[in-house]
Amino acid sequence: MSDYILQLEDISKFFGPVIALNGVTLRLKPGEVHCLLGDNGAGKSTLIKILAGVHCADGGEYRVDGAPVRFKSPREALDAGIATVYQDLALVPLISVARNFFMGREPVKKLLGFLPVMDHELAATTALEKLAEMGIKVRDAQQMIGTMSGGEKQCVAIARAIHFGARVLILDEPTAALGVKQSVNVLRLIARARARGISVIFITHNVNHAYPIGDSFTLLNRGKSLGTYAKANISKDAVLDMMAGGTEMRTLMADIEGVAI
Repeated sequence: MSDYILQLEDISKFFGPVIALNGVTLRLKPGEVHCLLGDNGAGKSTLIKILAGVHCADGGEYRVDGAPVRFKSPREALDAGIATVYQDLALVPLISVARNFFMGREPVKKLLGFLPVMDHELAATTALEKLAEMGIKVRDAQQMIGTMSGGEKQCVAIARAIHFGARVLILDEPTAALGVKQSVNVLRLIARARARGISVIFITHNVNHAYPIGDSFTLLNRGKSLGTYAKANISKDAVLDMMAGGTEMRTLMADIEGVAI
């Protein structure tokens, strides 16, 4: 039995002459929040798509529960319990929270004893219940999801993935377009997922969001790994150093913090 629920070992990916990933290793433990950090162009999106079954690696090995896999589609990754929540969230603004929660997997009942139709009452009750379990309060499951805040939408998408059996959650920049309060709510939801034993890969370029919630950190730069570090072995300043020539970055941040607004 492997110590890891998911492993990428020495993964490479090429698009013609472009080297998107070169010898990247990432190992995820059960119930761990593993932060994948890097600036734009670091290779994060390509790595996500390999994890999610969108792309196959050109080199290296992908393992789930210690066994080699080669997913041919995102459906195969989902069947293995690996769910990806992209930045666009795959939500439809003009339908309800309940409809979005069950989209493609709607509960049904028999109308007139034989005609299958969506069970809207069961969908609404279940959606509210499962969202509440994750600490998400929604007043009305029939609310159009387009009227919700960005943070609320993120939480619905994450809770949906958990409800449908995700063992691994891959979150693509979930706090990128959110304000401070909304970001905190998403980070709390990640912590609740971890408390339920769900493993999380949190992709971000924001160290201030990653460091408080992360258990371990892998840093990418131009398709190569700069290393993986347990939280106990690396400080936030050291992560900044590795991501952006850090001493200059920290000096800039200190200067900004010292400016009166």
